[in-house]
Amino acid sequence: MQKSSMRRFHINPKYIRIALITIAVLVVMIAIGGYVAYSKREVLLQKAISKATAKAKRDYNLDVKIGSARFTGMATVAFENISVVPQQRDSLFSVKRFDVSVKVLPLIFGNIKLGDVVLQDGHLNLTSVKGVKNFDFLFKKKKDTTDTGHKVDLSDVSNRLINEVLYKIPDNLSLKNFLTSFRDDSTTLTLLTTTASIKNGKLNSTINVNKGESTWHVDGKMVPSDKDIDIRLYAEGKKVELPLIEKKFKLKLNFDTITTRLSNVSHSSGETKINGYWSIRNLLLNHPGLSTQDIVVPNGSIDANFVVGSNFVSLDSSSVIHLKKLSAHPFIKYTLNPVKIYEVKFKTDWQNAQDVFDSFPTGMFESLEGIQVSGKLNYSLDMYLNWAHIDDMVFNSTLQKSNDFRILKYGKVDLGKLNKTFVYVPYEKGKPMPPHTIGPENPEFTPLNQISPNLRNAVMTAEDPSFYTNRGFVDESIRKSFITDIKEKKFKRGGSTISMQLIKNAFLTRNKTLSRKIEEILIVWLIENNRIMSKNRMLEVYFNIIEWGRGIYGISEASHYYFGKAPSELTLGESIFLASIVPNPKAGLYAFEPDGTLRQRLHGYFNLIGRLMAKRGLTEPDSNAYGFYNVRLREGLRRQIAPIDTATADSLIRQADNDDDAAGVGVTPVFEEPKKPNFFQRLFGKKDTAQAAMEKKIEETNDAIKARLKQEIEKVKAEYKYKIDNVDTAGKTKKEIKAEKKRLKEEGKEKERELKDRMP
Repeated sequence: MQKSSMRRFHINPKYIRIALITIAVLVVMIAIGGYVAYSKREVLLQKAISKATAKAKRDYNLDVKIGSARFTGMATVAFENISVVPQQRDSLFSVKRFDVSVKVLPLIFGNIKLGDVVLQDGHLNLTSVKGVKNFDFLFKKKKDTTDTGHKVDLSDVSNRLINEVLYKIPDNLSLKNFLTSFRDDSTTLTLLTTTASIKNGKLNSTINVNKGESTWHVDGKMVPSDKDIDIRLYAEGKKVELPLIEKKFKLKLNFDTITTRLSNVSHSSGETKINGYWSIRNLLLNHPGLSTQDIVVPNGSIDANFVVGSNFVSLDSSSVIHLKKLSAHPFIKYTLNPVKIYEVKFKTDWQNAQDVFDSFPTGMFESLEGIQVSGKLNYSLDMYLNWAHIDDMVFNSTLQKSNDFRILKYGKVDLGKLNKTFVYVPYEKGKPMPPHTIGPENPEFTPLNQISPNLRNAVMTAEDPSFYTNRGFVDESIRKSFITDIKEKKFKRGGSTISMQLIKNAFLTRNKTLSRKIEEILIVWLIENNRIMSKNRMLEVYFNIIEWGRGIYGISEASHYYFGKAPSELTLGESIFLASIVPNPKAGLYAFEPDGTLRQRLHGYFNLIGRLMAKRGLTEPDSNAYGFYNVRLREGLRRQIAPIDTATADSLIRQADNDDDAAGVGVTPVFEEPKKPNFFQRLFGKKDTAQAAMEKKIEETNDAIKARLKQEIEKVKAEYKYKIDNVDTAGKTKKEIKAEKKRLKEEGKEKERELKDRMP
């Protein structure tokens, strides 16, 4: 049986001879071709150089010169005295010696992979003097005559680009004296790489910064062929500093060490996936827009998993950010076409509350430094913006606490100080003003029950209609403020509740920084969610400390200053006027004519606030502008009002107080010039056409608000039904699952109530 098997698989010697002859012929042909190519390689090299220099001249106006170029081995080319000079610009690049070898095997498959590189005495010179850059050719778009109208596949482009970059990193590198310099009208930076080498997968380099100011090192693992890179940047005996960034952007930035690690790059199913790790130690930041003092991050890192699809770039939710003891999962996605879509999600899961506060960067939230808490916290952010439907932007930001969350000890600032008598020091342009005692010891202090209900209701209607039902934040108002800012391409609309305005005034400086805004949000959350203050006390303090005019603080001073009466005596019209100046108190007097009457531009605002109050049952409906015509400025102040033209006065009234969050979440003052009602219209209460139009507009606005809120309520119902039906059950007991569903149900109902409270 074995013999029959051998006979069955026996190969005829004739075929073996034919195969051997064929292989021999191919080897001879390859050898002949190789010999011809080898013998003519110098000619081919010169032709390639000539073609490349001509293309550089034609496409980029670059004058490329090469002193000499020759083969010094099978696949090694030696260049000498290379220079690149853009037309009518400073010299861009020069190098005395540049030897490069190409790996043969990848070349057979059409890939140029560098083997060995030797570079000596090079200079990359970047200049930007008087608006003229010697590298501006990089930003010029070339006309693509081969464009067929097909959309670019980002996944394919990114994969090819990464491979091109990795292939251009040589297996072995020997570099000496390579200078990189940048010079503009006010700044000069030089980086002299005295030595750099890659050998056996290890990178080492020494960089002299600004002629001896500091010495940097870049070292680590460098195996580009395996897509395995793990390198770090650090300085000798000091931090890595970037003075160029500080001069250009007023951003002080330095750090001990920064690490970059590329662990994997793969391309399949129309997606390119890039896995890496980045970390930084002792990062210091200082910028006027961030904080008034240095922000220090002792250690931070991210395990980042990027995904590039045909039309999108994303940071996958499997990525993890580490900040001291805190960890979080970010998700960021940018879709380019057919419509630009931005998605951001951020989730921390339940973490020890103390770890969260301990992980805050030093110098960012000074008021909370040293705070001690117990329990757990969980934060989530969900933002979705379709550029074609900006008004439908989704924004949800939630910080949850466990039932056992407690504040054991306040930080630098006593968050409970507003419950008792305290001293309030207002600031103007960074300078302290005379202190005010907020409490019964001060005769100017006005308890809440001695403030006219007209004023309380007018201010809440204008600034924060859901004050008594919200917990310091109104997501819908924040969402709308973002939409307005995006449309206007600047920070235009504020989104501060009364709680936020109170905390800003009572606990924080007036510095407009990102850290102060976040600190304000955190303090509001702590006070509102831990019942540190009652709503009545918050409103009482608010009325007694906010500014109502130039140097006028507290409602007692304001009511006597403008109208010569106590806060309890304020009429509806006077109250609506005072509500109108809260966003811009210094313009209060400009709302009046020299005879003490209000300028007509405020007529529409009075109707708007009055109608909203009437809808909520806070005042009686009125066809005569809700007290607008009865407001009279105190006689002693009228002589201080200089006669100015209407346009100038309106401009002054409209001016913002240069505060990004001066405006509340309610109604922004609307200025309109109606016709004055005639005698019979005043006598019989007949509406003039302007007033009728305004009331119709208010009615239409209210209907639109109702429709919008009803849609939002339905969205909330559907969203929480989905959440309840899809609760994560992994590793949880039935009791824990039931408790989570109950919590979600209550949270959904709370959001529904908040939306219903905003109904006009």
